[in-house]
Amino acid sequence: MLKVLRKAARGALELNDSPQRLRVVAFGRRLELEAEELAGIRRAALGGTAPVNLLRPRARKLLLDALWEKSGAAARHTDPELAAELRSSFDEDVSAEDSFTAFLDAWWPELTPAAVLTAMADERRLGRWARRVLNPGEVRRVARSLRREGYSVHDIALLDELQAILGAPARPRRKRELDPLDQLTGLEELMPQREESRRERAERLAQERTEYAHVIVDEAQDLTPMQWRMVGRRGRQATWTVVGDPAQSSWSDPDEAAEARDEALGSRPRRRFRLTVNYRNPAEIAELAAKVLALAMPGSEAPSAVRSTGVRPRFAVAGDTLAATVREETARLLDRVDGTVGVVVAMNRREEARRWLDGLGDRAVALGSLEAKGLEYDATVVVSPAEIADESPAGLRVLYVALTRATQRLTVVSGERDEPDAAGVPDLLRD
Repeated sequence: MLKVLRKAARGALELNDSPQRLRVVAFGRRLELEAEELAGIRRAALGGTAPVNLLRPRARKLLLDALWEKSGAAARHTDPELAAELRSSFDEDVSAEDSFTAFLDAWWPELTPAAVLTAMADERRLGRWARRVLNPGEVRRVARSLRREGYSVHDIALLDELQAILGAPARPRRKRELDPLDQLTGLEELMPQREESRRERAERLAQERTEYAHVIVDEAQDLTPMQWRMVGRRGRQATWTVVGDPAQSSWSDPDEAAEARDEALGSRPRRRFRLTVNYRNPAEIAELAAKVLALAMPGSEAPSAVRSTGVRPRFAVAGDTLAATVREETARLLDRVDGTVGVVVAMNRREEARRWLDGLGDRAVALGSLEAKGLEYDATVVVSPAEIADESPAGLRVLYVALTRATQRLTVVSGERDEPDAAGVPDLLRD
């Protein structure tokens, strides 16, 4: 995505029907730059690594250089001082022309992150920008994901990256507005400038703040590489506290995220602490979840549960319909716990699972596997472990999360794909 965003930020300069010809009058002559020449100047201006918006002065100078060369004035004056004076006059004259200013505004517009991200929702346009970076299927999925209203949490990281790529052009300081009477009487020269209050200064600094002294990252295993870049920009000189459980990561490529995390943290010294105690689950549920952990992350050690309830997980096999079995098992748990019962299903079953629970009351909650993270329930019903495990490359880790949401009781309902044994235990959870 970083490569795509960099290409999009440069390609977006042509969003608003970028003009294909520049015409100005200087020294009594009409000078023109055609489309091919302008394209070469743009390529030269973008050759640096500076943010796109900050390259506008460079592009302006390159345009003036090309127009000066077209004028032929440099060849007619061998005296360096005279030539420099003439060039300065030429630049002033051309820059003062409305046609030149209007051209520059249209040819090198000030870009915003939101405008570039919106432009990326056009599949054909994104395909041109992301050529040799994304395949056609990826282009289609990215473009469609950007067409929805509002921004997702992941879009925020893209906007932040675009802000760094584009940069914010320096703006002139706004002059203090004066009372017309002061201007007429000359009192503005005698009136002292009001200094900003402590509160105003604090608010201004808060708005301008881009870095922090200490950064705390919770649920660190779920930050995407782009999100690590976003957080990293705010903690270049900071100390960090990073808390996460790799076994609960739903990101499809943990190694890629870990590389981005290491880049964000830099070379600062690190101390690692391992939390070894499981306070949420009773030992009976933790023991079952550990079987999936061994498959998801071979060699990892599960935390030790501090309590036992004597109630082992229950296994049920779907009867005539999965819906009827899940509803029956949910009602059974509602009779045995005082709090809520979470029914965890594969993400594509969320809507139908909510219908399964109609009429059971507010204590029964249906949610998708990825929605279960960070939540806990008195009891849970995990529906078809095989479906959850197969829905993504991180499926086994997502299943481990689903199995560890219950504080008291757990029921596992097997569907067709789970291959349960005579006791109803699905294949994934057998020894």
